[in-house]
Amino acid sequence: MQIDQTTYADLSVFETGDEFCLFNKLDQTRTVGGRTQLYQIFNQPFSSLEKIRETQQILSIILRNESAWGTSISNGTVMVMERFYDTPIDKIPLGYDPVSARMYKLLHTPDYSLTRYSIGHFADFIRGMKSIASVAGTEPCPPVLAALLQRVEGLLNHEILVSLAKRKSEKKLSPSEVVQYGYFIQNRFKSAALELIGIFAKLDAWYSMAVATSQYRLSIPEFIHTEGPFIEVTGLYHLLLTAPVSYDINMDPESNFVFLTGANMAGKSTFIKAVGCALFLAHLGMGVPAVRMKLGLFDGILSNINVVDNLVKGESYFFNEVQRIRNTIIKISDHKKWLVLIDELFKGTNVEDAMKCSSVVIRGLIRIKTSLFILSTHLYEIGEELKSFPNISFKYFETNVKGDQLEFNYQLKDGISNDRLGYLILKREGVVDLLDKT
Repeated sequence: MQIDQTTYADLSVFETGDEFCLFNKLDQTRTVGGRTQLYQIFNQPFSSLEKIRETQQILSIILRNESAWGTSISNGTVMVMERFYDTPIDKIPLGYDPVSARMYKLLHTPDYSLTRYSIGHFADFIRGMKSIASVAGTEPCPPVLAALLQRVEGLLNHEILVSLAKRKSEKKLSPSEVVQYGYFIQNRFKSAALELIGIFAKLDAWYSMAVATSQYRLSIPEFIHTEGPFIEVTGLYHLLLTAPVSYDINMDPESNFVFLTGANMAGKSTFIKAVGCALFLAHLGMGVPAVRMKLGLFDGILSNINVVDNLVKGESYFFNEVQRIRNTIIKISDHKKWLVLIDELFKGTNVEDAMKCSSVVIRGLIRIKTSLFILSTHLYEIGEELKSFPNISFKYFETNVKGDQLEFNYQLKDGISNDRLGYLILKREGVVDLLDKT
């Protein structure tokens, strides 16, 4: 699934400045490697129904076996293991008879202490990986997970590792055991250990996705085969809000364009981003913030929300808006399935010019039935001339005015809003009074 950096930023998928992001919200990884793997997953949403459903199945398996999913492994565990291999420890002897072991302890005290300390973490890691691998024996696993668990079993199939895993963690290691386990770990286990750490990073990323889906009560979306783009969502909300209001939205080729109006702060941008985020998460194989979601497979998401000017290049806000729309049209002309999100089209020019430009763009976009469009605007006047198009639906967010106070219910309704409350907001915030006093 294609998502460019502008869309990632518009949807707050990753951190930009002080703004809290989707990735940080959902990151439940326990290791640095797991976080890196999760970051890669978020950067590569799937374009295959097979991969999406495979991931959904993996997350379900993890949630059913969460207690077995490497609970003894922490980031500290992995760090100690990696540090052991990065530290120039004196060679541990092959012989682990009591005399040789005590001589090593006496003559190489710092290395002996580090080895003994590290062995405990290696044991925790091995126990955790064995516990995860045992899941393969409890239920069928999709091929990608089955192959990893089988590889884990193979890498841990050595009598010394089996013995180490069976040791009780509270039992103190004897010098002979320190030398025996230490020699094996130092000389025969390094490549396998590093490979297992890499495997755990992948498992940890899936674990994070599964736990986040459960913790935030996300629902697993249902993907269906469709010829055209399709979204049907009940109870959709924005995951980054502390007290979100839910929406219902249905879009398909026969109703593929939402013309969204409403006053500033009424909820237009939040709604647009909520739809984009849900579609994005669905294509990761994760749960989505909604009661139910059905959708077809999409080829990409494009947004035009937070356009900025470029002082270095001497490019105006309006010029960059035009360039973004131009690039969007070029992209979606491939007749693939796109979700296009546009918030306040042509804010960088005067109202009359914006109305003319918006009308031209909307009339062109509305003919593209292979994509879904959600476009918000203050220019409610152009809505009347668009009512002749059968595939456009008109939605708005209502604002109630009581005295100088505004009330937002954030409910998505059918129709067109002609609310323009800029002056009222200016007055409510005391700007008018301040100007009168100057």
